[in-house]
Amino acid sequence: MHAFDVKIGINPISWSNDDLPSLGGEISLEQALAEGAAIGYRGFELGNKFPRQPEALAAALAPHGLQCVSGWHSGRLAERGVDEEVAAVEPHLRLLAASGCRVMVYGEVAQAIQGQPRPLSQRPRFGSERQWRDYGERLNAFGRHLQSHGLTLAYHHHMGAYVETPDDVDALMAVTGPEVGLLFDSGHIAFAGGEPLAVLRRHIGRVVHVHCKDIRPQVARLARNRGWSFLEAVLNGVFTVPGDGVIDFEALLRMLAEHGYRGWLVVEAEQDPVVAPSYRYAELGFRILAGLVAAIRAGASERSCA
Repeated sequence: MHAFDVKIGINPISWSNDDLPSLGGEISLEQALAEGAAIGYRGFELGNKFPRQPEALAAALAPHGLQCVSGWHSGRLAERGVDEEVAAVEPHLRLLAASGCRVMVYGEVAQAIQGQPRPLSQRPRFGSERQWRDYGERLNAFGRHLQSHGLTLAYHHHMGAYVETPDDVDALMAVTGPEVGLLFDSGHIAFAGGEPLAVLRRHIGRVVHVHCKDIRPQVARLARNRGWSFLEAVLNGVFTVPGDGVIDFEALLRMLAEHGYRGWLVVEAEQDPVVAPSYRYAELGFRILAGLVAAIRAGASERSCA
């Protein structure tokens, strides 16, 4: 087994929600950073309360010894051309590159319903192979642009968007090349009806970033049966941190280690901090992941010495 060269980071969504700003709106960025650092996290992904200038961002993170992990870009390549996307991403690209990031999280928001009060069944879908191919070509070109600036596109499959299910992920990987990396999100793929380990196994060679999110399957079933929107599902607790749901993170992390994954493991669990206190759940997620990483590294070390 390769050395498991990973760092554990967190998304600020545990403290303040970007899609529903009222969730954790009263929690300051300083509180989130201080608590995350105290728990042991080494970096944060960006959220709506972070400065968007490189110097100001560095000044916010440095006192806590934290790194900028990455940041979400709301892409629209499903409906617009590459040149327009390149122009739209420029400030975000400069920020991530200046902050030492290696990947950019790409979330397709064209016609997406993740922030709308509509049932998840009404999400957009590509209707033909040609639409998939054209989309893939645009993503490849956009990915090459990011590569020219030292970043890798990390495509985030997401509930309520064009690429949601395991079949969607398969199709996306088939129409894109190595310019397009995969952000593997355990919680989103489980909510979409997939078996996380099986999906990870199929696409392990394309994974460039990992979101560690657990799921409460009984809430996911209610969301489907009752026609909830994505945000209704979040408010009702469909997602949680590793160790508080049913996903086998030991198996996922062992597979990542066996295939030489190097990068970030990011705890990301959209919850209401009033119901799921931020520090308590962030600490649980870190403790579970850190314990698993330590065990995998110890096992690899013992085998190398045998």
